[in-house]
Amino acid sequence: MKKFFNVLKKCPLFFNIADNDLDRMLHCLGAKVVSFDKKYSVFTEGSSAKHIGIVLSGKVQMTRTDYYGNRSIISNATAGEIFGEAFACAEVGSIPVSAISLEPSEVMLIECSHILHTCTNNCGFHQQLIFNLMKELATKTLVFHQKLEITSKRTTREKLMTYLSICAKQVGSDSFDIPFDRQELADYLEVDRSGLSAEISKLRAQGVLETTKKHFELL
Repeated sequence: MKKFFNVLKKCPLFFNIADNDLDRMLHCLGAKVVSFDKKYSVFTEGSSAKHIGIVLSGKVQMTRTDYYGNRSIISNATAGEIFGEAFACAEVGSIPVSAISLEPSEVMLIECSHILHTCTNNCGFHQQLIFNLMKELATKTLVFHQKLEITSKRTTREKLMTYLSICAKQVGSDSFDIPFDRQELADYLEVDRSGLSAEISKLRAQGVLETTKKHFELL
């Protein structure tokens, strides 16, 4: 476990946890590390929602697929970020989304009940851990509302420009990279890829933006 400490110290779940408590905490929580090849499922839609995942290396993507097979990207998680916490905390019977490793990844899995219910050892760090988890849930709620703001727009153009404007504000620059390729961006915005590509071409022709692969510049 110690080889992952530099990553875990960046994870919001372990904020304000002393280094000498971390190893003991992970043992108390029953944390386990699992490796996944590219495109393997970490969580599968319909499986039990018990675990919180922490990406130690690689990248994990949360997706939802509707009855007709249309995919919607919910979020990406990279090293030091957590995923699946909302479903595990809510103790839903089955998780309504899938988590897929986009590249070879190592993931730490912790049963949420081990966090929410203090152990018999009365570990001093447990209250801090619960506080960190609640803060992360609140942060993810804000991110979820941000995506609702994007996908609630009526047209592909409005969805795209709303998303790009949010990205520009987050980095404080009109020139920035996004974490999605074209298909992933279409899935995130919940639009057709061909329609998205056509809209991007129009916006470039109108002098609204420039783009190369994952890089965008608002003009």
